[in-house]
Amino acid sequence: MSAIADSFVAARRKGASLEGFPGSIPDDLVTAYRVQDLAIAQWPDQVVGWKVGYIAEERRDLSGDERLLGPVFARQLWNATGSSTPIPVFVGGFGAVEAEYVLRLDADAPAGKLDWTPAEAAALPATLYIGVEVASSPLATINQLGPRVVVSDFGNNNGLILGAEVPDWTARDESSLLAETFIEDASVGTGGATRLPGGLRAAFAFALSRSARRGRPLKAGEYVATGNATGIHDIAAGQRARVVFQGHGTLDCHAVPASEESPA
Repeated sequence: MSAIADSFVAARRKGASLEGFPGSIPDDLVTAYRVQDLAIAQWPDQVVGWKVGYIAEERRDLSGDERLLGPVFARQLWNATGSSTPIPVFVGGFGAVEAEYVLRLDADAPAGKLDWTPAEAAALPATLYIGVEVASSPLATINQLGPRVVVSDFGNNNGLILGAEVPDWTARDESSLLAETFIEDASVGTGGATRLPGGLRAAFAFALSRSARRGRPLKAGEYVATGNATGIHDIAAGQRARVVFQGHGTLDCHAVPASEESPA
């Protein structure tokens, strides 16, 4: 496990790509999270949140998890400024953008609570924002190889843009939260908060449950990106993306080559 973590961390720190998965793919998600934890321990930055990814039914393991988690680090959380945000993608690896609805916890989750329902998650104080996830990995085939590989490499995350607040999210009908993504001004996907089964509440509940079971109960100030709202849209260095969140703002970004990480 440590060799897998070492390889992904080394490639990410160099802004380099990998020709293939560095070793044997973990047998299950529990083992993949152990790889992720080893990599987090090596990464020269603080975890400030988590991305949630959906797992198709045919790709789930015996854990029964329908979603997965990956860390978001402090230096890769960017507040939108109104201009285009540069986003790093691994040249020769995988690169995509995802429209996201992002929750920020406004209170600590109870440390001993390991199971959360969507209703319980919605009752935990949190603020909702629009956002864009940078899904990028040194491994070009990461999504093809499946959830255990995605979990092993930081959940295929390489950053998160945070936009405007969506007020009173718990009082809203989630079907009213709509988004559309454009790459180079061409529409590549439409959807919204209910695109993935269970919507925001189910994703939030999963993040709370899985984090607690990993011994990482979520804390006030941490963010949860709830899952792709319009799809997973490939992007390469030099291309531009725009995500329009109906009634709540527009986020612009442009892909740049991932570069070597500065030491901590």
